[in-house]
Amino acid sequence: MSLRALASRIDSRTPAHRDRALDGLRALALLAVPTGHWLLGGFRLDDGGALHNASPLSAFGALAPFSWVLQMLGVFFLVGGYASVLSYRRRKSTTGAWLRGRMARLGRPVLGVTAVWAAMIPVLHALGVPGDTLRTGSTLVIQPLWFVGVYAVVTALTPFCIRMAKRLGGWAAAPLLGAVAVVDLLRYGPLGDAMPSWLSMLNIVPGWLFAYQLGVSWGEGRIGKRGARFLLVGGGVLFAALLLLFHYPASMVGVPGEARTNSHPPSLLVLALAAAQSGAAILLRSRIGRLLRRPLVWAPVVVINLSAMTILCWHQTAMLAAAVPASFGGAVPGLTTGPDTLGWVLARLAWMPVFAGLLVLIARYARRFEAPWKAGTRAAHARRAMAGVLAAGFAVFALGLA
Repeated sequence: MSLRALASRIDSRTPAHRDRALDGLRALALLAVPTGHWLLGGFRLDDGGALHNASPLSAFGALAPFSWVLQMLGVFFLVGGYASVLSYRRRKSTTGAWLRGRMARLGRPVLGVTAVWAAMIPVLHALGVPGDTLRTGSTLVIQPLWFVGVYAVVTALTPFCIRMAKRLGGWAAAPLLGAVAVVDLLRYGPLGDAMPSWLSMLNIVPGWLFAYQLGVSWGEGRIGKRGARFLLVGGGVLFAALLLLFHYPASMVGVPGEARTNSHPPSLLVLALAAAQSGAAILLRSRIGRLLRRPLVWAPVVVINLSAMTILCWHQTAMLAAAVPASFGGAVPGLTTGPDTLGWVLARLAWMPVFAGLLVLIARYARRFEAPWKAGTRAAHARRAMAGVLAAGFAVFALGLA
């Protein structure tokens, strides 16, 4: 079957009521995750042949604006909030049953990737992969999975978010912005040196719930074009003020050696960017929807959305599948050499299609972890229990607890 015929077939099977713009925005935000990690993450090879994490942002601070484009989790949470409203309205049972279904969809792929890696570690060690390389790889694999935990928490808050949206409309997200601003003032203000280190953790839930709440309010019809323009302009002004007047770090991702980071946990700069991105997404919704009426444009969006959790969970494994074997050959530009030269940047761009191809190959087999588990048999229960044990063991190893 030709690509055009396949695209037409996918297009014809899409329900007429499907909001293609939402799927397009979700796909865009999803693709930004591996693109950002592959472009802004690198390795250094030590004298023992082991790989260690490194970032080109340490040498090329001018690349920081690329992180503004590639940090699209705000859009992902916005669309997630909107989609959750639609799903919540269609629920056929209790709120608890709806939440359990959502949690299972998030948990299965995470359990799959961590269980597989737990089984792979002793095999790779036996094949001569250095322990430091295994530790580096495990850290990279588990790194994006924090997102799943946070997303599960905000999803559990959906009924509360809906009530707040009905009561306050688009302004329901304002208290979350205020809470993050207060924490930032305490940790970065005049009293910052006296504040406990755990204070920043208070930003995790309100920081990521902000864009989700905007999505819920949008789904409830409480944010229109006027509100979207306010978000776009207001978020942009706040973003510029935080950078220029309050000297927030320019990078949206952590840079080794820097004392402050914006994303873990989220700072007020992350919320400002999320507000601007959300406003732009809402304003562009109609145009995106019209563009995605073209079958050849729509078909890739469908494929990406069907593999959402697979992309999120396995994209670091795809990069490691190239870097770990290459480490046995020594210095490979853009892969095992330090990310501190222009040559590395150009070489890394050349490696991007290889990473993408490896991810497609891995996804062919890993997508089965997104499918619902078979229930009822002892064998199925045993497999789940074994996967849980392996996943727990991998988490202990990746977090440096063993």
